[in-house]
Amino acid sequence: MGSTAVVVGGGIGGLAAAIGLRRIGWDVTVLERAAVLDDAGAGISLAANGLRALDALGVGEVVRAASRGQYTGGTRTPGGGWLSHMDGAALEEAVGTPIVGIARAALHRLLRQALPAGALRTGTAAGPVRQTGPSTVRVEHGGTGLEADLVVAADGIGSTIRRSLFPSCDGPVYSGSTVLRAITEHPMDLRSDFELTWGRGTEFGHILLPGGRAEWHAVLTLPAGTRFTDPLAELHRRFGHWHAPVPALLGATRGDAVLHHDVYELRAPLPSFTAGRVALLGDAAHAMTPHLGQGACQALEDAVTLSAALATEPAVDAALARYDAERRPRAQAVARAARQAGRMGQQLSHPVAVALRNTAMRLTPSRAAVRMILRHHDWTPPRLR
Repeated sequence: MGSTAVVVGGGIGGLAAAIGLRRIGWDVTVLERAAVLDDAGAGISLAANGLRALDALGVGEVVRAASRGQYTGGTRTPGGGWLSHMDGAALEEAVGTPIVGIARAALHRLLRQALPAGALRTGTAAGPVRQTGPSTVRVEHGGTGLEADLVVAADGIGSTIRRSLFPSCDGPVYSGSTVLRAITEHPMDLRSDFELTWGRGTEFGHILLPGGRAEWHAVLTLPAGTRFTDPLAELHRRFGHWHAPVPALLGATRGDAVLHHDVYELRAPLPSFTAGRVALLGDAAHAMTPHLGQGACQALEDAVTLSAALATEPAVDAALARYDAERRPRAQAVARAARQAGRMGQQLSHPVAVALRNTAMRLTPSRAAVRMILRHHDWTPPRLR
């Protein structure tokens, strides 16, 4: 069994993979092309499966301490009517934890702190990856290269490694949605931990973070590349008449704090998450829309499953085959479910279809709603030795 790995990409999935591999005794180097880790990003929700993966990696306790549980809230209409209520206590009873909210920057910092100094190399763009022998692979970077027993491609939705390994596979596709988000400048006096509000082809949501500040996001159905001269003013125009606390959340935000990204996904599933001694992980393998809040959680599942397979299988090739067999069906199923959730949620725009969906949601018992959530949240990680 080999014991050296290069992880390409220092995001959530890449850092988690590095932590997991180090826990099973591997020597790991992470290459991150960004020269400065500015901790950009707003907030993120972590469900039970993501938290259990973090527990397996040994960082669950510190992440929980930096998070806030989502116990109250639900889904609403722009006028303020409730379509469904969140029952965080029922989720906690079922799986041992509520969904939690954490600032993405805080999660990144905690994952980086779990690695030794020097393991993460910033300002280092990875070049071509090539197999140099039956059990070795080489990553070019900065005019030199690193040879290892394994390369983990965690280089995001635009993964150059994925493109080189599967040139005939379709690349990222625009989902039809674009998202603007930010964290409020100061703490908010909000009545609920988490809310989603669905309009026609639009969504506005918030999560409360530790300390009382809130992360909010606005999702719009627009052509790719649409940008606004003054994004915050545009959001006030579109959402300023929606129910409280939507206008207050926008009013508590600096204009220069608003991030704007188009949402892309890997709509065509990959035939494999591995090729030779390379394992694809996170968005590089299964980039999905955010409508189930499972993108980061699935990347964390990847990291634990890969590490466990390498810890228990007799050879790297066997471990990679097991990783692909265990992760690809589940991750691709969650990606399909996220796409469908978007079509029935934020992207739904026909007034009759919206009315039918809203009626169905109001009539769905809370226990049935919890069972639907648990289809994706209730995951038990393999043990890392």
